[in-house]
Amino acid sequence: MTRAIGCISGGLDSMLAVRLIQQQGIDVLAMHMAHLWDPHRAAPGQAPRAVRRAEALGAEVRTVDGTRADLALLHDPPHGFGKHLNPCIDCRIWTLRQARRLMEEEGAAFVFTGEVLGQRPMSQRRDALRLVEKEAGLADRLVRPLSARCLPVTRPEREGLLDRQRLLALSGRSRKAQMALARDLGVTGYATPAGGCLLTDAGFAHRLRELMRRKDPTPTDVQLLKVGRHFRLDDGTWVVVGRHESDNERLAVLVEAGDVRLEPADVPGPTTIVRAPAGDGAVEVAAAVTLRYTKVPPGESRPMTVHVAGQEPRTLHATPADEAFCRTHLVAREESR
Repeated sequence: MTRAIGCISGGLDSMLAVRLIQQQGIDVLAMHMAHLWDPHRAAPGQAPRAVRRAEALGAEVRTVDGTRADLALLHDPPHGFGKHLNPCIDCRIWTLRQARRLMEEEGAAFVFTGEVLGQRPMSQRRDALRLVEKEAGLADRLVRPLSARCLPVTRPEREGLLDRQRLLALSGRSRKAQMALARDLGVTGYATPAGGCLLTDAGFAHRLRELMRRKDPTPTDVQLLKVGRHFRLDDGTWVVVGRHESDNERLAVLVEAGDVRLEPADVPGPTTIVRAPAGDGAVEVAAAVTLRYTKVPPGESRPMTVHVAGQEPRTLHATPADEAFCRTHLVAREESR
């Protein structure tokens, strides 16, 4: 049986692409790229959403860790950034090079993706699609089933592996046709179609740029950037305050060596991580910021529990920081709040 490598994200388009290729009698080996910037990146020990959905369609899945490439591409990507901090073209080239390598290792006939012509402003223009497949070394062996009939005929079509008339001619940003097709093909359980890369989000990109001015981000730094309200104190200390219970739960597992975790001792309130504090003074200021997001009245002192790995919890007292201080030190822009 002919085999093809499918690049999957877990979103609707890539799942439809898998089904369209399978319907032509092709065995699909799905490649899931675990990107740092995926808002749905799986926690350690959990199967990624993309893997679960591809397996539900009967496809074998291989996961490739994109962490090192993701961080490297933050520094001067050859084809530049999009509107924010997204090196979309270089990211696609790198991903498709991994797919080409897997194709060669497995003796597969071609690679396919769920890309739709004109759907993404940077990476899915006609010229960008040509550039990406050329630089990835996949010219003539990269199929985009959802837009194939809008694009030049590929080698798998010429060789009779695929019937071009059973592929689609979708283009543009609307997802109505895909949602209708999902009903016809029995593809269910997908999330509402939306942007899938945090680097295209103004707020996240702003926080990441601010961090990059101070240090090279680590993978755990990136995970922390995805959660809560972020503050930068005058001494450079990074403070992250949970917005709700889900944030608090995530922050509790993102603590690493050198961090301080703060919690109000006697009132409901957020969990806070203080990353690499400059000293006890920074922890006290972070405690005051934390209490600003409780119902403790201004000027009223409350105990805070201070957790440091390898030490017994201790207590300090603080009063809520004022609104002006919090706004001044919040790492955010109006458009991202």
